[in-house]
Parts: sequence; structure tokens; C-alpha cells
Amino acid sequence: MFVFLDQYNSFIYQNNNTNIGIVYRNYSSKKREIELLKIAKACKKKKIKLYVSNSLRLALKVKAEGIYIPAFNKTKRFNNLEKRSFTIIGSAHNQKEIREKILQKCTAIFLAPIFPVKKKENFLDIYKFNTLTRNNNINFYALGGIRNNNISKLKLLNIKGFGGVELFKKKPACKRPVF
Repeated sequence: MFVFLDQYNSFIYQNNNTNIGIVYRNYSSKKREIELLKIAKACKKKKIKLYVSNSLRLALKVKAEGIYIPAFNKTKRFNNLEKRSFTIIGSAHNQKEIREKILQKCTAIFLAPIFPVKKKENFLDIYKFNTLTRNNNINFYALGGIRNNNISKLKLLNIKGFGGVELFKKKPACKRPVF
């Protein structure tokens, strides 16, 4: 299970589950580095894996587990990281982006959006999601539009886990749904 954060949220760390990862993806905040240091400290204390989005410099600075490459990042500059025991994860929305993430040496891909979200008109749904995942030999995680009323549908997917943004913002970590 992955939690996508853009700022520190103390509720996330109240859960004793260490089988989660945190992806910090805040691109615009002037306090980005300060927030990330706070999150990294909490992750180390709770033994939670931390991934920093789109910034190798920040990921190395906070000694993160790895880096998260968003779908809009098409560069190949992350190719040599697998030699540093640095985990590379990414996100994609279609087959073309999945191929790009594989070329970027990602070990796992968040495929999104699985369910309807406010920001996008289209979503994959279960059938298209499974078709895309079965055609590629890589670990997939569901992302996008996951809520309490559709979380049970995740069992129908060919996934290793899931990630959430809105799902974890409203409720304390100790009360969030369990997959």
C-alpha cells in the first residue's frame, strides 16, 4: 500500500503497519525540502519506505528508499540508479507510458486512474486495467479514484498493491481501509 503525500500528515504515522510506502510528490512548494525532511524523519522512525518524486538530489539527501518518476517525466536520466540499490517506481496511464517506464528501469508502475477522478475525464476500469497489466511483465499498483465504496473491486485486479491520495487525506491512518 502506498500513500501519496504533498505535505506532512501526522495521521499517516499513527498506524503501526510497516508494509506501506510513502511517495512524496510536491513540485511547487517553496518549503518542499523542509516538508520532505520532516516526512523522512517520521518514515525512518516508523520504518516506512520513502520515495521522492522527480528529484534524485532530494532523494539522496534524505536517504530515501528510491525515486518515483511521474508519467510526464520522459527522460532516461534515471537509468543508472538500479546499480546503486535505489528503487525506481513510476506511473503511467496507457501502454505507451508503460513502455517508457520499463525503459526507465522502473521496478513497479502505478497505473492510473483505475476509477473516476475529478481531474480526468477517462479512467481505465477493471477490464482495461487488467488487459494492460497482463501484457507486461512488471509489478503494477492501482492508483486513482480508490475510495471506500470501490476498494473491494481491487481484488479483481492483477496488482501487487495500490496507492491513494484522497483515500488517506480524510481519515486517520489507523481507520483507513485494509486491502
